[in-house]
Amino acid sequence: MNDFSDRKIDRRTVLGTALAAGAALAMPAVARGADRSLKVGAYGGFFKKSFDENVFPVFTKETGIKVESVGEPTGEAWLVQLEQAAKAGQAPADVSMMAQVPMLKGMESKLWTPLDMKKIPNSKNVLDRFINKDPNGDVAGIGAVAWYITLVSNTKVFPTAPTSWAAFWEPDKKDKLGLLALVSNSFLLEVTAKTFLGGTNVLDTEDGILKAFKKLAEVKPNVRLWYRDEAQFEQALKSGEIPMGQYYHDVTGIAISKGFPVRSTFPKEGGIEDSGSWAVSHASKKVDEAHEFINFMCQPKIQDLVCRKNGTAPTVKRELLDLSDKEFAAVSSSIEPIIPRYAMYQKRSDWLDQKWTELIVG
Repeated sequence: MNDFSDRKIDRRTVLGTALAAGAALAMPAVARGADRSLKVGAYGGFFKKSFDENVFPVFTKETGIKVESVGEPTGEAWLVQLEQAAKAGQAPADVSMMAQVPMLKGMESKLWTPLDMKKIPNSKNVLDRFINKDPNGDVAGIGAVAWYITLVSNTKVFPTAPTSWAAFWEPDKKDKLGLLALVSNSFLLEVTAKTFLGGTNVLDTEDGILKAFKKLAEVKPNVRLWYRDEAQFEQALKSGEIPMGQYYHDVTGIAISKGFPVRSTFPKEGGIEDSGSWAVSHASKKVDEAHEFINFMCQPKIQDLVCRKNGTAPTVKRELLDLSDKEFAAVSSSIEPIIPRYAMYQKRSDWLDQKWTELIVG
């Protein structure tokens, strides 16, 4: 995720006595936390840089807890590193921002420390869909940031904005679409199910998934590019060479701000909302500090800050935010989103990849 200025674009330690507590509270924040620190994993590149400059210093100022940020790869590579390190009793990061499928897999391997919600009172601000619970009902993660994949189009080629994902299937879109190349990052099965099959619940069964595959296969003549390289599609969208497709709402916002003839549309069926959650490795020795950090990040004012500086969507309730309507529209939408069926990808990954290759991109 990039900065929207250029625009692109995851409590308190109990003290022994009331006297000690009073004395501690009378001390400056930095002095109170002088010996406290926390390693926080965040997606590398600009995303991490923005947190380093705009978010972590505010946390340190408020709590005295120093942050050592750790650049982490997206996807499952970081999960593997955390799991291997935990077996040796090590934590490359105490708190990590985890995508949803790795989040689920970490629950399976019992990597995450269950979060004590009493120590995260600001979690009441977070939308329910961003609270990750394990099969025992324990909270394993809490929403850090969200982002949208939307229906994007070139305004010169398509002067009228589309209103539905169904536009991808229309005959006049032949050889005009750029779509994400993987079943697990395009979420086109969910789009197909929501648009044509009555909702994503149809994906609960193998038969339902096959129905979605069959309908999605009808879009193939319209697809010019199944892309892995985001920059390749972005350039083709800007030039009108590939004038429609799916892409990240925040990145498209940058292109718009720079004068390119493109638009990002939240279809009536909703944009695709993906997200990352804060989770704590069970190997971490900084559980108290980790809870304090997650509680800090659940504040509406901090969510406002992250939205403005990182261009990501908020994970807290809209009415609690100080974002203007324009600022909110730049990162999110009031239309109910399409939520990826993360458990489906976790449980059926090999089969889905096989069918995707056979029926869609093969």
